[in-house]
Amino acid sequence: MFTGLVQHMVAVKNLETCAHGKRLVLSAGEWPGNATVGESICVDGCCLTVVDSARGELAFDVVAQTLQHTTIGELRAGDMVNVERAMRADSLVGGHFVQGHVDTTAKILEVDRANGQWRTRIEAPVSIDHFLHERGSVAVDGVSLTIATKGAGWFEVALIPETLSKTTLARRLQGSRVNVEADSMAKAVAAEVARQMQRL
Repeated sequence: MFTGLVQHMVAVKNLETCAHGKRLVLSAGEWPGNATVGESICVDGCCLTVVDSARGELAFDVVAQTLQHTTIGELRAGDMVNVERAMRADSLVGGHFVQGHVDTTAKILEVDRANGQWRTRIEAPVSIDHFLHERGSVAVDGVSLTIATKGAGWFEVALIPETLSKTTLARRLQGSRVNVEADSMAKAVAAEVARQMQRL
């Protein structure tokens, strides 16, 4: 479980094909300093398990399921990604509960930087559209955001300078694809409502 408050941006060293899928290696430098094999780290919104941590690098095995449903397989050497360690039981939850289970990828439809603002419009695929609502939470490439506006097949988020400086979202311009995870509480409520409706 994560909070969606990105702790660092790191560079991709390489993404190589291996027997089980791909091996992702990040040039993490001194972050986080004490990573251990088996630890869960959120990489651009995807919960991945550390399989090697040495020489300032973090390595992860990425299976076909993850490659199929996220943007991880599109990464290239030098790309920057958002990273966050799993939250502790005594952590402050400044964002929202993010599972690291990406629901879908989505295209950025428009970036509006007029009048000193930065608003990003993102498509809302049918599979998650009903979970998204104004002032609700959503994770985009692992970043906890509040939905500012919701329209037919799209939603908008307003990005503050702090978010733009500390995450990769300033690099996500029109046409980019991002990982999207709908709010887990919204999904739980929707599932329960569906169960109750079936009983009627």
